[in-house]
Parts: sequence; C-alpha cells; structure tokens
Amino acid sequence: MENYPLLWRGNLPAKKAAGRPPRLSVDAVVASAIRIADADGLEAASMARVAADLRVATMTLYTYVPSRSVLVDLMVDQVLLTRRLGATTEGWRERVAVFAARTREMFVAHPWLTEVSLVRPPLGPGTMAEREYMIATLSGLGLPVAEINRAAITVTAYVYAFAREAGEDARLSRVSGQSTESWWSERGEFWEKWFDVAAYPAMTALWNAGGFEDQAAFDYGLALLLDGIERSVE
Repeated sequence: MENYPLLWRGNLPAKKAAGRPPRLSVDAVVASAIRIADADGLEAASMARVAADLRVATMTLYTYVPSRSVLVDLMVDQVLLTRRLGATTEGWRERVAVFAARTREMFVAHPWLTEVSLVRPPLGPGTMAEREYMIATLSGLGLPVAEINRAAITVTAYVYAFAREAGEDARLSRVSGQSTESWWSERGEFWEKWFDVAAYPAMTALWNAGGFEDQAAFDYGLALLLDGIERSVE
C-alpha cells in the first residue's frame, strides 16, 4: 500500500517538532538511497546501507520511512520530479522534445530505474507532473477528447522505451566495466564466421547498401509518430 503522506509530504503544512529537532528528514533518507542506488544499483540501497550512510541505527530509519518498498516508491517519484516538467510557452513538438530529452537523461543518470516496473507507478508528485505535462501538451491540438489521453500514452510509451534502453546501457556498462560499443566490437568473429548471408538476404542487402550506418532511430520514429498525431486532426 502506498504511503500518500510521505509521497505528498511537500504539500503538507510543516509540523512544529516538540523537543529536540529530529536528526534526519525523509528527504535526507531518500537522497541517500538515490545516491547509493546511482553508484551501486537498486539492491545496494537497503535500509541498512542507507542507515550506515546517514550514521544512524537501521531501526532509526524506520521512524522516517516504514519499509523498503515505500522507500523505493519515494526514490522513484523523487527522480521523476527531477525532470522539472512544467508550463512553457514552447510549441507542442518542442514540449515533447523536452520530455524526451529529460526522460532519457533521467534514466542515464539513474540506471537503477530500469530495475523498477513503472506499470504501477507511485502516485506522487513526480508521476502526476508527467501526466499533467503530456496531457496539457497534447490538449491544444484539436484532438477529440477520447484521443488526447490515448495520444499522450502513446508518446510516453515510445519515449520510455528508448529512455529505458539508454538506462539499461548505462547500468550494464557500470556493472561490467565495458561499454556497449566495446562489447559489439568484440563480436567481429560472429559476422565473419557465423553470420550466413544466404539465410538473411534482407539484412545482407541493407548492410551492403549502407543501411546500417544511420542509427538515429529514435528521432526518426518520434517524428513519424508526431506527424501521425498531427495529421489525425486535419
């Protein structure tokens, strides 16, 4: 069960603490967990590890965050908020481009996000800011009401697919100590000795024609997707 008071703590009025001020804050706990996960992966951000990082007993941590699952929700929502998605005067395509760029940057900066399912996201400010931004972006195109959310979800899913791939690349590079480019370069033997050009004629023809040289698949696909949404209004 989600802890809405913690997720929405920034919207609640500040309480006056009786006696000595607390040593920690929920924000400090979440920031420590994110810092550890960024460096060593999500599994490393255990309650014990976070407590050690903050120099408190593990049980002390539970007075701020009641469980590890709640902590992960708070981490995810906080990271979603770092994209700073808000009202702008830019056109709708530029707004989508901002969303795409910042979402990719988010996954690369926090590769552990690829270890978390966002199918059931924490219902906090970060999630709501994303949904509001995308719905507002697509609301001014003249789409039928029934298609606005559909278009927003479609664009979001496309952006997330490529962003998660970039995050997974960053995570694997950190874990293995090897870049993906280096990984592919080590597999030259496959193409020379194992790839059967007769069995894969379409791939072979495209390779020989230089069709694998341009890898800007994301920009290509996003432009087609946005063009299709725009044309559906005409």
